[in-house]
Amino acid sequence: MRRKIVAGNWKMNNDLSETEALLNDLIEQVPNTDASVMVAPAFVNLFQAFNVLKTFNVEVIAQNMHQEAKGAYTGEVSARMLKSVGIKTVILGHSERRAYFGETDELLAKKVDAALANELEIIFCFGEELEDRKAGNHFNIVENQLKNALFHLDTAAWKNIVLAYEPVWAIGTGETASPEQAQEMHAFIRKTVSEKFGDETGNGVSILYGGSVKPANAAEIFAKEDVDGGLIGGASLKAADFVAIINAI
Repeated sequence: MRRKIVAGNWKMNNDLSETEALLNDLIEQVPNTDASVMVAPAFVNLFQAFNVLKTFNVEVIAQNMHQEAKGAYTGEVSARMLKSVGIKTVILGHSERRAYFGETDELLAKKVDAALANELEIIFCFGEELEDRKAGNHFNIVENQLKNALFHLDTAAWKNIVLAYEPVWAIGTGETASPEQAQEMHAFIRKTVSEKFGDETGNGVSILYGGSVKPANAAEIFAKEDVDGGLIGGASLKAADFVAIINAI
């Protein structure tokens, strides 16, 4: 059975006191669940979050990392640094990293390699822009993003890969892909992975949906056969909303 996952990406929100308050709210409210629950605070709060949650069933993960092990890369954070503060999972390829910081598939392939070399699990994000969807090119865009960044891996590496489909037009806009659109794309993604790496890998990889998931729509999206959870943005910043989404899986 594929692992169910609900991951909250806090992005550039919450200072230390706000982070601690949200973590404490989560500790009080988070339900017992078979799903993996994750939160991704800002870099400066990762260690504090790890210490607060280390005895609870919520994993602290990172929002990004640099592809090099060390060096003159001012402001960047390496995989080894993340591991040193208890982090075991990193988000790579988020649409905001692609759009605002120019991250390409080629760069992301290097980040993927660096994360795997350091035994980190990866939540790998990808998805089409609105113009791609309107032009009917969304399947080609997604296929190319997967192939360019992940298809150089060997089959064994996929045990450390989680996929997160995020239609860019639905992130932070209030728009959401319909459950049917999400299922259609997730099924295509699974088929694409299966064709390259075999059915065991394709059927075994967890594929999350990311794009304005809210308590009101989570259950309908998560009910789809090939949707294994969500990468949650804004709704993860309120404990009650995030908990409602966890309860929907």
